Amino acid sequence: MSHIVRAALVQATWTGDTESMIAKHEEHAREAARQGAKIIGFQEVFNAPYFCQVQEPEHYRWAEPVPDGPTVRRMRDLARETGMVIVVPVFEIEGAGFYYNTAAVIDADGSYLGKYRKHHIPQVRGFWEKFYFRPGNLGWPVFDTAAGKVGVYICYDRHFPEGWRQLGLAGAQLVYNPSATHRGLSSHLWQLEQPAAAVANEYFIAAINRVGREEYGDNDFYGTSYFVDPRGQFVGDLASDKEEELVVRDLDFRLIDDVRQTWAFYRDRRPDAYEGLVKP
Repeated sequence: MSHIVRAALVQATWTGDTESMIAKHEEHAREAARQGAKIIGFQEVFNAPYFCQVQEPEHYRWAEPVPDGPTVRRMRDLARETGMVIVVPVFEIEGAGFYYNTAAVIDADGSYLGKYRKHHIPQVRGFWEKFYFRPGNLGWPVFDTAAGKVGVYICYDRHFPEGWRQLGLAGAQLVYNPSATHRGLSSHLWQLEQPAAAVANEYFIAAINRVGREEYGDNDFYGTSYFVDPRGQFVGDLASDKEEELVVRDLDFRLIDDVRQTWAFYRDRRPDAYEGLVKP
């Protein structure tokens, strides 16, 4: 496998229905493949609006099984067609009353590798996620894909350093962070937290945000999605803060070893001294 991995992400505006939203992402994926991308990731619950701006039972209708639901099956076909790894964030139903904010990871041959479930669930104005989602219970898996070792950390998770570190310890080279966050709440953190996590854990991060306003609330999703390297430097420009955009960048995974040898953060960890971190 080449040390240079061409990776893509999509920040998208909501179309108004699931079918057209999925179709739009399929076209973005095909364009990314034409540009030579080997992996692509989509935004949080990409095939739906960000319905967590309100607390209404009607929005349970967006949930579907993973991996046997229609969206993941369709994304498996897309992966086979394009030869790309695809990170697919959806609203998952496991059974009656068991709902999760989930991302499926599909390999370049269309095989389903597994899923990540969001651990940290917010419950604040405009982000009423505890109404819908249970906390994730599958740990922090890292998937051995055709594009390298890939992890996922979803939106609000990014404020918690423990999961970032778990992914690094499990060997992640690239972590996708699909999100839905708006200007008034966290825009000053957006270009701060993920670069800091990339430095602390010495891997690449794909930070994806929605863009635009949607029908269920006043949140103004500000896009500005990006890739950041293990030195905390943006890989190319950030995406627009107002427009939908496909971002494709070349990531040099040799930089991971270089940074880990230079800064040696993993060598100098002190897990023997961290017992207090996990006490309630």
